[in-house]
Amino acid sequence: MGEIKSRTLKCGAPLIVERMDGVRSAAVTWLVPCGGAFDPADRLGRATMWGELLMRGGGALNSREQADAFDRLGVSRGTESGAFTFRIGATLLGEHLEEALPLLVDMALRPRMDEDAVEPARDLALQALASVNDEPHERAGLLIRAKHQPPPLDRSGLGTEEGLKSLSREELVNGWRECAKPAESIFAAAGVVDIDGLEARLNALLDRWSGTNPEPAVGPTPARGYHHEEDDTNQVQILIAHDAPAEPDNDSLLEKLTVGVLSGGMAGRLFSEVREKRGLCYSVNAGYRGDRDYGAVTAYVGTTPERAQDSLDVLWGELQRIMSVPGRVTPEEFNRARVGMKSGLVFSGESTGARSSALASDQRRLGRPRSLEEIAAKIDAVTLDQLNAYLARRSLGKVTIVTLGPKGLKSPG
Repeated sequence: MGEIKSRTLKCGAPLIVERMDGVRSAAVTWLVPCGGAFDPADRLGRATMWGELLMRGGGALNSREQADAFDRLGVSRGTESGAFTFRIGATLLGEHLEEALPLLVDMALRPRMDEDAVEPARDLALQALASVNDEPHERAGLLIRAKHQPPPLDRSGLGTEEGLKSLSREELVNGWRECAKPAESIFAAAGVVDIDGLEARLNALLDRWSGTNPEPAVGPTPARGYHHEEDDTNQVQILIAHDAPAEPDNDSLLEKLTVGVLSGGMAGRLFSEVREKRGLCYSVNAGYRGDRDYGAVTAYVGTTPERAQDSLDVLWGELQRIMSVPGRVTPEEFNRARVGMKSGLVFSGESTGARSSALASDQRRLGRPRSLEEIAAKIDAVTLDQLNAYLARRSLGKVTIVTLGPKGLKSPG
């Protein structure tokens, strides 16, 4: 891979660029401090509507004109609202990047949010919110977030019906203007990109952009424990969440390897014990999510009412067993988990979009970007003894268990 270079734009935002050999494309990821955590408590869903409205005109161009301008340059663009950050992403041929930058800047800093675009954006957001009722897995995922995470991290990201219906165009326009500030923003690019040219162009385009938008404070941790929501179906959704090391913590890599042992495909312990040996479920997995200040692991089982209690008991047992002496990670499991992590690195290294996103994410979570070589070297440096020593001192802490189905279960915790 190419060398990663970092600069600070005149507006104060960091600029990170990785020039990649053997590609013709370029990708940019622009993070601005406008995620769902910034939504006023009585206007939840504001960031969701922004995600649609930024795609519907910017600067002097209305929605149709903006779409045509991006299409002429072959730009694939998108937006995504996270907890604290709002992502604007674009991928295109590297030769068109300089010409596309003014369009991206207008999209990010001068979104029109025309009156005739607000209602369609609201309708789409309300449809997305209503569709959750037809997706039990997603409903359960939102429920465990609400029961496990402190505010505002407990928010669904979809908003509420009341919040979405209450938002006015003026609130949307003024809110974006107040949130989208450079001090907490990050601009990353990967592919056929010249950092000197990109820096000069961005400094000119962002000449008058200034200000700061500090993150909202995180509230107290909820009570957690067991929670059941009744759902009259022939399925049961089971989720268990526990805290984990934050991304900057050295233990986060060990936690990721642990999850790889538990949920590394068909060879993972959860698949083997819950599904293959006992035939208890149709789906089982676990995942780690880490940010700058927090981390969490969530394990999931989808099953039938008749097998739900056994599924929960076995899932809980495996989460506990891996921390015991009889459940120590074996050399074979360790090698599979490590190979799985490195394979994911290789695949991400082949995509300019994935690299620009990873550079921006690293800058936010760690305060600096990392090369694929650095990450791979850290994975290679971990030993089986280190992983088992970590598991011997690891604790799940206050766990949250959520079930969604016809009737509640007996909590094993």
